[in-house]
Amino acid sequence: MIASFVSGPGATTLPMRLYSQVRLGVNPEINAASTLLVAIVSLVVLAASWLTARRGA
Repeated sequence: MIASFVSGPGATTLPMRLYSQVRLGVNPEINAASTLLVAIVSLVVLAASWLTARRGA
């Protein structure tokens, strides 16, 4: 919902593009984008955890 209000006319945000492609059928592009998003978020969470543990020690 937020992505549809944030994007301007003629602009498509990543969540809106992924949602529209999922409605038509899952293809390898969606799998690759999802894998990249999960990997990036995992790395950020691990880095934050490592920095928090290092600061506390």
